[in-house]
Amino acid sequence: MPEYQIRGDLAELLRRRGLTEDAARPDAVARRHAAGGRTARENVDDLVDPGSFVEYGRFTVAPQRARRDIDDLIARTPADGLIAGTARINGELFGAEAAACAVLSYDYTVLAGTQGGLGHRKKDRLFELIERMRLPTVFFAEGGGGRPGDTDYPVVSSLDTRAFALWAKLSGLVPRIAVVKGRCFAGNAVIAGASDLIVATGDASLGMGGPAMIAGGGLGDVPPDDVGPMSIQEPNGNVDVVVADEAEAVAVTKRLIGYFQGSIDQWTVGDQTALRTAVPERARRAYDVAPVIETLADEGSVTFLRPRFAREMVTALARIQGRPVGVIANDTRFTAGAITAAASDKAARFLQLCDAFGLPVVSLIDCPGYMVGPAAEAESLVRRASRMLVAGAALRTPLIAVILRRGYGLGAQAMAGGSLHEPVLTVAWPGAHLGPMGLEGAVRLGMRKELDAIADEQQREERVRIATAAAQENAKALNAAMLFEIDDVIDPAETRSVIASTLMATKKPAPVGSRFIDTW
Repeated sequence: MPEYQIRGDLAELLRRRGLTEDAARPDAVARRHAAGGRTARENVDDLVDPGSFVEYGRFTVAPQRARRDIDDLIARTPADGLIAGTARINGELFGAEAAACAVLSYDYTVLAGTQGGLGHRKKDRLFELIERMRLPTVFFAEGGGGRPGDTDYPVVSSLDTRAFALWAKLSGLVPRIAVVKGRCFAGNAVIAGASDLIVATGDASLGMGGPAMIAGGGLGDVPPDDVGPMSIQEPNGNVDVVVADEAEAVAVTKRLIGYFQGSIDQWTVGDQTALRTAVPERARRAYDVAPVIETLADEGSVTFLRPRFAREMVTALARIQGRPVGVIANDTRFTAGAITAAASDKAARFLQLCDAFGLPVVSLIDCPGYMVGPAAEAESLVRRASRMLVAGAALRTPLIAVILRRGYGLGAQAMAGGSLHEPVLTVAWPGAHLGPMGLEGAVRLGMRKELDAIADEQQREERVRIATAAAQENAKALNAAMLFEIDDVIDPAETRSVIASTLMATKKPAPVGSRFIDTW
């Protein structure tokens, strides 16, 4: 190739572009690394396919020309602290078209990741493109909220900012994953909270107001890390997955967004005969349902969501023969698997997520019913429990119900979308029992007068035992199948193949979106 001299305009472009890269700010990068974090560009580079990132607004700077020299702004506030653009994620698995996405990241090395005037304009631009192009989106949301130091735009309230409404309008339209590291407050926290899924590092602090707002409200001085630590936010259900660091956050995010990108062609599967002994025969013996889910699913494909919130209800994304599915299940180690108000909230919101983006749902049922009693009712159980039934009835994606052991009462109906005949297939394992309520409770209620007439307590309890055993015999899954209340009773080792075959018989619904997905 002939040698040529780079024109001045191109040379200036390349110089200015270089100033936006991490290499131009070694001190800021070193401080970030010393604090145990990665830069925004390092996270984006790790997330997206090589060479696929198309950046928008690279040359913006903080709108503070009235108080700072332009060269200082160029050097210290690249991209106005917000990196944004389109890219591809997981292209090697799903192909270029399915891999198309949008990625945004606040840059904590620029004014603590605060939201600047040009950053807001950049978000508006990207959010409108995301809607137009139907792009799944990842947003690294770390930052301190609104920035009071901008001078170039006259404002009084800034309440006309459109970014939050535009972001919220994407709910149910495209999958949106927020990643939170370190401190994420105010407007940054709203970006995270309005997302469909939140991945957070263990050292993150997530809150609607940071220390300055807390102090300004007369509520005292609170250290940033104590505002909303993961020790609070994880069991509260505000975060879906907690990870060790940003590298793991990126890896989990790639797996999460993959569930919404389509099926994969290759998978491995564990020994399905292990399911024959996965559930204890004794109805009152608790067990961990996670191994059941992991055995049914493709190996390494399960991601549990909100695992420390409403632990009696398990929600997970997984794959079966490469096809992404949502899974709900009762964990009998907590409230014996009874559905609490919080568990209903957790399941209802998860069903909305699956429905919005065309994921079939597999429901693994071992449920004694809804939680009852004054304490449960004090948590608005009637409304919140009914929410799960409404969400189940609204499902447009296939639902498959598998009764593992107990299927009692309205709780079991809720797990099955409202009725045993709502799923496209309802099956039970051979040790399962079904009934309108817990069997012993039904006996005590139905035989109350007879039992009250037995003066001897020992005799009375023996009568309950005999009647309960008779009820249990009648409640066997095979008897329910004889009356066609359920579709079949199957060998537990057949469960995966039955689910896979049923899903093959259902047309894969195109993601049609929904009005919105609840934030809660």
